[in-house]
Amino acid sequence: MRPLIAPSVLASDFANLQSEVEMLNNSQADWLHIDIMDGRFVPNISFGFPVLEAIKRYAQKPLDVHLMIVEPELYIERFREAGADTISVHVEACTHLHRTLQQIKATGAKAGIAVNPHTSVHLLEDVIADADLVCLMSVNPGFGGQKFIENTYRKIEALKNLIIQRNSQALIEIDGGVNQHNTPLLLEKGADVLVAGSFVFSAEDPAQTIADLKSSK
Repeated sequence: MRPLIAPSVLASDFANLQSEVEMLNNSQADWLHIDIMDGRFVPNISFGFPVLEAIKRYAQKPLDVHLMIVEPELYIERFREAGADTISVHVEACTHLHRTLQQIKATGAKAGIAVNPHTSVHLLEDVIADADLVCLMSVNPGFGGQKFIENTYRKIEALKNLIIQRNSQALIEIDGGVNQHNTPLLLEKGADVLVAGSFVFSAEDPAQTIADLKSSK
């Protein structure tokens, strides 16, 4: 199977957001990845509900919303109402992760777990069966354009084994530093979804770059 490609809108041209979303609609992208940052869980602030709602107005593909915020459980329903199709919360930000995953599913959205580079995937043993998606951060969250962390390959293998052992249906998503050079090995190790921000939107032909990622083996 070819990978799912989820371009990160955080790297797009915000002054031309509608045209950027329409470009993604017409490309081979599968999802639109939306990074929500609160300036507390990560040292940066991105955007909130009004921008997400604006993206949803024009998007013809599912919105993959990645919450890099503290106390995400306070906002799950609101993000779903604003257009999120998948909602991922950080294991490091959730005191009661199982409850939060159930809360996401109760809204009708798919439930994802995001994992920082320093966090072991073995912490997910007791909740992996409840997740639809695990987003492995291959850079430290908060900023785009960072260098890919090589240890990610080992984590994908460990996570893939855990998914099989626990009979989970969770997809493995890789977020950070994805490019044409590391994509083949990411897929070989077991990645299902590739998030690409700067690599796509800084390309001369973003749609062709998405197509190239999509055809990677």
